[in-house]
Amino acid sequence: MKAEILRLLKESNNYISGQQLCDDFHVSRTAVWKVMEQLKKEGYQIEAVRNKGYRLIDSPDVMSQAEIDSLMKTEWAGRHTVYYDETDSTNNRAKDAGEKGAEHGTLFVADRQIAGKGRRGRAWESPAGSSIYMTILLYPRLSPMKAPQLTLLMAIAVAEGIRQVTGLDTGIKWPNDIVRNGKKICGILTEMSTEIDYINHVVIGVGINVNQETFPQDIQNTATSLKLEMGQNVKRSELIAAIMEQFEKCYETFLQTEDLSGVKEQYNSLLVNKDQDVKVLEPGNEYEAHALGINETGELLVRLPDGQEKVIYAGEVSVRGVYGYV
Repeated sequence: MKAEILRLLKESNNYISGQQLCDDFHVSRTAVWKVMEQLKKEGYQIEAVRNKGYRLIDSPDVMSQAEIDSLMKTEWAGRHTVYYDETDSTNNRAKDAGEKGAEHGTLFVADRQIAGKGRRGRAWESPAGSSIYMTILLYPRLSPMKAPQLTLLMAIAVAEGIRQVTGLDTGIKWPNDIVRNGKKICGILTEMSTEIDYINHVVIGVGINVNQETFPQDIQNTATSLKLEMGQNVKRSELIAAIMEQFEKCYETFLQTEDLSGVKEQYNSLLVNKDQDVKVLEPGNEYEAHALGINETGELLVRLPDGQEKVIYAGEVSVRGVYGYV
């Protein structure tokens, strides 16, 4: 009821009568009043006028179950959300839920992670109050070989979601880092449980630097946030809802062909490596090449100095700019 009342307040330009809310939700006036008081404590500015009702004046950067649910407009992606003020890792929570058969598309969101992780097991800084940490749970009927392509779908969704909410253009550093002005804003980590030829479940974790103003010394030259790029705060829950909306579109397109052919052009338009000279870092081997874009399965096509073309697979391979991170 709380999320639905909040949704009604956001969608209305006028006062909503307390009696109307009582009738709609079959509850007492006291129950409605208690919801309004809870919302006020969370930071919402709600005006109550006798004989008129309630009106939402302002909605701050609130992260809560009700706030996220009130904004979600998808059919299945994120329609069921599990929110934590603090947890170890949203990927861990999603994997546990996947083992128990939780609903496809369930989204796990935390204000703070105490055991966040990035690619190759690296720790992920996870302070409270400024970032997005979320993981979606999926049960794709695909070959395990195709699961890594889902990571690229999420990269598109994050870049498009950021543009939808903020108007800010970001790019993708292959395969799945979201960058702006040569610095990283978002990382994506996909994990899965599989049999030999069958996927039990996939979880895609997303960590976005939203309202941070400073970073640890070891990453301050390669990391940035939406606030630093824009000069103003971004409402995290709105961004979460927008990314889920974009991901649902990409995922539905992907299922039609079970490859990236339907979104390849969109991905390549966001790819900051495309048509650039890059440095390919393989275990025990490093060389320069010219990036041409991705193919239909998400590998990066590059042209070597001798003119030959080569396919670069993600995993233990990194691609960077010749003179820096991007």
